[in-house]
Amino acid sequence: MTPRAPRRLNSNARIVPTIGAAMKRMTTSRRRHDAGSITLELTILAPAVLALLGLVIVGGRIEIAGGAVEQASAAAAREAARARSREAARQAATQAAMDNLSDQDLHCTDLVVVVDSAGFSVPVGSSAYVSARVSCTVELGDISVPGMPGSRTLTSETQSTLDRYRSR
Repeated sequence: MTPRAPRRLNSNARIVPTIGAAMKRMTTSRRRHDAGSITLELTILAPAVLALLGLVIVGGRIEIAGGAVEQASAAAAREAARARSREAARQAATQAAMDNLSDQDLHCTDLVVVVDSAGFSVPVGSSAYVSARVSCTVELGDISVPGMPGSRTLTSETQSTLDRYRSR
């Protein structure tokens, strides 16, 4: 014989089951009806959660690559400003950008470094600058998220001031 739930008398002298016994009956009947529903919910939600995780990874990779391209353009402009001629500025900027991206382990499928060295034609004693624009195409194909492109081109441009009193 199963033990009965404790009962108490109310003011009308009726026997009333306790709240705990009523809750126990509700949860056991609910468990019978919910059998297997967690498996179904997980089956439906798992692809959406995985797709969201993939988007977060792709977004993080693009942000990190964007920061690396910005640093590469700053390094390229700085090295171009230190050069003594237009041609030396182009070579130094390209090498600095390639070294900087390589140091940060960013592999560009297409790297373009454009140096605006018009400041070298400004007479000594006048303010002048050089600018470097770095464009890098980053592959995203190793992360397969439906609807995402296979690559993304990131571009950054930085200016650096030429020494006003140095010969050009």
